[in-house]
Amino acid sequence: MRETESRSRKKDLEYWKKIIVILCLGWVIIWIYRTALTPIFPEIQSTIGQYTNTQMVLISSFYFFGYTGMQIPAGILVDKLGKKQVIIPGFLLFGLGTVIVALANRITTIYLGSVVSGIGCGTYYGAAYALSSSNIPDDKRGFSTAIINSGSAIGMGLGLIGSSLLVKQLGMPWQTMVYICTIGIILMIITFFFVIKPNEEILVDESDSEKDVNQKQETKTKKLFDLEMISAYLLYFGTCYGYYMVVTWLPSFLQEERGFQGLAIGFSSALVAFFAIPGALFFSRLADKNQDKKNILIFALQISAALTLILTVLAPNSSILLIALIMYGLLGKLAVEPVIISFIAERASRENYGKTFGVFNFFGISSSIIAPALTGLISDNTGSKIMGFYISAIILVITTVTFVIINRKKKLNKNY
Repeated sequence: MRETESRSRKKDLEYWKKIIVILCLGWVIIWIYRTALTPIFPEIQSTIGQYTNTQMVLISSFYFFGYTGMQIPAGILVDKLGKKQVIIPGFLLFGLGTVIVALANRITTIYLGSVVSGIGCGTYYGAAYALSSSNIPDDKRGFSTAIINSGSAIGMGLGLIGSSLLVKQLGMPWQTMVYICTIGIILMIITFFFVIKPNEEILVDESDSEKDVNQKQETKTKKLFDLEMISAYLLYFGTCYGYYMVVTWLPSFLQEERGFQGLAIGFSSALVAFFAIPGALFFSRLADKNQDKKNILIFALQISAALTLILTVLAPNSSILLIALIMYGLLGKLAVEPVIISFIAERASRENYGKTFGVFNFFGISSSIIAPALTGLISDNTGSKIMGFYISAIILVITTVTFVIINRKKKLNKNY
């Protein structure tokens, strides 16, 4: 009997570790695609014609429009149908979008492929974090989430460096990176199919009347939009705003305003991604060990990230600029995100994980539509992207201070 229990526990342990690995790999593929096109906008224009910065950045904006629009619907589908039943069709759509982009010979077709890819990827966030929150032990949630999120950093680095190396340095067609993503998507679909278990059934107490069930559901929905949760959603908006502005426009900023060339653009931009990994692992472990100090940690990381964004544009030379990028990687979005996700998971009901993370990411990712387009518009009108960095820092400070004030009041109220 004991041997059977021991084997069962071992299998469960192995399963949640497998979940961490495959979800990390899923983010790798998604982020290779997200970042592969921005460094090679000039090469794309050589095949589809010349366009303004605002028109070119719409490639990213259309992707994020589809991605953002799917957050809440995908979260609802996850709770109703299951994680596996949402992730696999989502990645099939993602693959279809990349094929459309690779075969495009005009910008409108690339826009179409970007929307389809965005819709496909939009199913991933709610399903991924519902899957991880349901299976990973509470005391390991922050650190495990950091490992999963490190896939974003790895994918971002590979996308930026791969584009700069294969397309800019070696002169390969810009479509090469898109085809690489398509192959990765196919491999991930196969992996999801064989690794992810069918949904666990949610047990309902038969003694509960239909009225009781409806009341409980109404309570959970209200909790989804209480002041504490809304402050966390806004905090994530501010966090993502700066990050997606950097992801989209940093390569162009380095090339046009700082004189970086060729492979140096990709490697310098990738510093944010590579240094995000140790930062995320360290601060998530710190948060797991100091559960009652999460708000303090969030405040310190966010304000530090805002300062590094300002330092990036004020840096008098390339060395200080690179230090600023390294510090933003260590202290920015990927470092604080596991702590915020842990904050959300502690307050959400298990049955509503998909919907909660869908709403949470909807707020965060909506910034990815605004930030790239607004910075592109500023660049077209002023000839510089510097103001985009300042706006990102200001938004980050405002949302962070709001979050801390609201949650401090909540804590004080609980003490009385």
